[in-house]
Amino acid sequence: MIEKKEMIYEGKAKKVYKTDDPDYLIVSYKDDATAFNGEKKGTIEGKGAINNSMSNIIFQMLEEHGIPTHYIEQISETDTLVRAVNILPLEVIIRNVAAGSFSKRYGVEEGTPLAKTVLEFSYKDDELGDPLINDDHILALKLATFEDLDTVRGYAFMVNDALKEFFLEKGLKLIDFKIEFGKCIAGDEDDEPGDIILADEISPDTCRLWDAVTNEKMDKDRFRRDLGNLEQTYKEVMERIRK
Repeated sequence: MIEKKEMIYEGKAKKVYKTDDPDYLIVSYKDDATAFNGEKKGTIEGKGAINNSMSNIIFQMLEEHGIPTHYIEQISETDTLVRAVNILPLEVIIRNVAAGSFSKRYGVEEGTPLAKTVLEFSYKDDELGDPLINDDHILALKLATFEDLDTVRGYAFMVNDALKEFFLEKGLKLIDFKIEFGKCIAGDEDDEPGDIILADEISPDTCRLWDAVTNEKMDKDRFRRDLGNLEQTYKEVMERIRK
């Protein structure tokens, strides 16, 4: 049985541990909640277990749609065994409906459907505030190659198509979401070392989800905007996902 060893990373929502095998890591989800680049902090009881299980259900669904992920096996309520990757220092944001910072930047009323799905990149750097970045910046700073970006774009739109259908079946509208990708450290029967795969998590922390009928916010905006019912909302989303 693979066990946790040294902790190699702690972020806002997760800790990452080495294992006996350098090709595998253990991701441990926390109940901590943060917003506005860590300026607002709190706790959502049970969030770690919910985000862990939900991410794993979704990763398995996405793999059925031909999207490779780092998921291997859930080993406890809050812990999952994953493939080790070198994370690209980019947050990949997909927007289907105007909301959040997009609405503020461009003066578009929140809830306005976008005429075209929008893909944005932000530079994954907390000290800089994760600024938006374009292809030329990424190539100039050697954060990724042209081929990397082409692969990431293709997978990101595939993820969006699969997630929109998946969530709508659960009575939820996918407004926008953030994902991350990494390069495999070791290959397997499907991937070679250096191949790009989906990593991180997919949960109410990283997706804007609105009730398909009422447009009630069913995600971390309830924490960001002090809307209340945090724990119950996360539990309800999990219950819908499991149906």
